[in-house]
Order: sequence, then C-alpha cells, then structure tokens
Amino acid sequence: MEPRDRFAINLRQARQRKKISQEELGFRCDLHRTEISLLERGGREPRLGTIVKLASALDCTPEELCIGIRWNVRGGKFTFKK
Repeated sequence: MEPRDRFAINLRQARQRKKISQEELGFRCDLHRTEISLLERGGREPRLGTIVKLASALDCTPEELCIGIRWNVRGGKFTFKK
C-alpha cells in the first residue's frame, strides 16, 4: 500500500459521510470531478494545498484525511494502520 492509497480510502469515507457527490466536493474546493475521482482511486498523490482544500470542504481536519499514514524513521518507509 502507498500513502496515496490510504489517503484515497480516508477521502472517500469522509465524502460519503457528508453524503455529497464527487462533483459537489469538487465544486466546494475548486477542483474538477475527475481530480476527486483520481484522488479517491489512489491515482494521484495530493499536494498540501489540495489536502487543506478537501478538508475544509468536508468540514474535517487535514489530519483526519491522513489517518493511518505514518513515516517510519528507522525503516525509512511509510507504515499504515487500518
């Protein structure tokens, strides 16, 4: 699993909890629906500004969208929690 895959899961769940479409989320954060789709499928790793826009549009924190993603300092790689 890659960080973008865990982010994708978190983003999709946050959007579904708000009961809004990808198109509505895109409208709220000034991103195209296809960008939202790419992010939710793990096809693209978001930039910091995009994470902040998404979090604001979903009324959550950037940290909530990154839950489960950790950097292992000793191992030099990402680790994930479910």
